[in-house]
Amino acid sequence: MQDAADRGHLSGNGYYTKQCQLFFEERYGFKKGFLTTSCTDALEMAAMLLDLGPEDEVIVPSYTFVSTALAFVRQGAKVVFADSRADHPNLDTDILEALITSKTKVIVPVHYAGNACDMDKIMALAEKHDIWVVEDDALAIDAYYKDKPLGGIGHLGCFSFHETKGIQCGEGGMLTVNDERLIKRAEIIWEKGTDRASFFRGDVNKYGWVDMGSSFQPSELIAAFLYAQLENLDNIQNRRLELWNSYYENLLSLTQKGLIDIPQTPEYATNNAHAFYFICRTADERTALINYLKEKDIQATFHYQGLDQSKFYSGKYAMSGLQKAGRYTDCLVRLPLYHDLSGEELSMISNHVNYFFKEFIQE
Repeated sequence: MQDAADRGHLSGNGYYTKQCQLFFEERYGFKKGFLTTSCTDALEMAAMLLDLGPEDEVIVPSYTFVSTALAFVRQGAKVVFADSRADHPNLDTDILEALITSKTKVIVPVHYAGNACDMDKIMALAEKHDIWVVEDDALAIDAYYKDKPLGGIGHLGCFSFHETKGIQCGEGGMLTVNDERLIKRAEIIWEKGTDRASFFRGDVNKYGWVDMGSSFQPSELIAAFLYAQLENLDNIQNRRLELWNSYYENLLSLTQKGLIDIPQTPEYATNNAHAFYFICRTADERTALINYLKEKDIQATFHYQGLDQSKFYSGKYAMSGLQKAGRYTDCLVRLPLYHDLSGEELSMISNHVNYFFKEFIQE
């Protein structure tokens, strides 16, 4: 960050912005990356880039953060929610084709906890019905589907570097563009609707307002902070995976007794250890567990609330509840997992979880 200041360029698209983008393009083979101030901004860029309007439908999993849907609703599109899998919070690809209509323009798979959705099925449906695919990779940095990096399979990908993510800069994100047809316009949207980038490359002799756009670029201080994280990505990821595996081993007996369910990583996916979570049998058991851990100064949390049941959405559209997404809304709990969590702290958390189920929950 001091070096960024010394370079004298603190607004967006300077040295460290380019270094961050180049890191992802070279390591994962993304055709083009655009650093943004958040994953929400990356999703909004995607929605603008695909020219969505009131006649268009976008299929989004109900079990996701609000930004996944909001970015497309802001462009006037109608969001159609998909239910989760019975064995995993990811969207159920077996029901996906039934949701596609002549108005469907985009499918947005969300890779929950960094575990890939079945991208072969999704991309095959997209090709069959001429639909864009925008991957929500907010939780999926350094995660793979088979041998393909997430964020590099769909036409567009959207990453988050929020402070709750494994690689972070407080607030930050990135749009990856994997379809060459979209790169030039994405650059214009990223540059506030101008052809400023073309001007600085010498492609045009002046620049002006040529399209829609907004102020999506983070400052160089944010990019410099992020780049320092990226330089340590392997160390960070390896430590997180060690912690995840320790939790799994410590709590495995609870799954064997049927007291909790730890969803398995699909065979086609990798585990990037974004989060350690499990499913309680009932909402009451989850609430009791979270309250018990809170008394021990342990911050365990639930996660998303199914968006199909949100006040905003249900007030606009009639839709029956999605039962599998509802189960994760009611029963999923996440335990603390971050790079500096010590082995002693993790053992203490695990012991409290085991004690809670032993003393307060009937098998």
